[in-house]
Amino acid sequence: MKKYLYFGEIVDGYDIPVLNEREARAGAGILLLPAMFSFFNAYVTHSFFFTKIFVTFFMLDFFIRIFINPKYAPSLILGRFFVQNQTPEYVGAPQKRFAWAIGFLLSVIMFLMIVIFEIMTPIKIIICILCIGLLFSETAFGICIGCIIYHKVYSKNPKYCPGNVCEVDQKHEIQHISIIQWSIVVIFLMGTLYMGTINQTSIENTMKCAAGKCSTGKCGSSM
Repeated sequence: MKKYLYFGEIVDGYDIPVLNEREARAGAGILLLPAMFSFFNAYVTHSFFFTKIFVTFFMLDFFIRIFINPKYAPSLILGRFFVQNQTPEYVGAPQKRFAWAIGFLLSVIMFLMIVIFEIMTPIKIIICILCIGLLFSETAFGICIGCIIYHKVYSKNPKYCPGNVCEVDQKHEIQHISIIQWSIVVIFLMGTLYMGTINQTSIENTMKCAAGKCSTGKCGSSM
């Protein structure tokens, strides 16, 4: 059984078991899409049918990752398929297992509240948003929040972190973001917000005009 039940791979040049971060990120992205769909579907339709399916899959997937072997988890198998031609980026298995344990714990709580007892509580929404945030952070930025918590809990530096952040001197700035670059981001955000406000006002006026509840002046642009 030890041939199949283990966590992490033994790779030459690494003194602890490791996992391929590219596969983990791909697996997180594969889970992120149905997570967002099931969340917004439940929010709009008030039906938890798809949410129940996803939560059950999520819980079983993470159970396999932690207690059996990550190489047999469906999401990671799909992730491995999509990144199989990419050079592996190995990260330490211990902190990854801790991070996935957090995801598994959250999934168990959701499974009990949604699938078993069907409890109506805002806690479900909070946990859903938290899970989506964790998946998005790992998929988009390669930031494993659970790994960061692992470092804080055990008060020791983990080995082989994603992007070599464990080994990089945090005082040394690798990529500088200038004031001009930050200004561009702020201008884009403010411009987008402004255009959205104008568009929303235009839509509200159009709806009022269609219902005959606006003055001629307000409807002039739509005539």
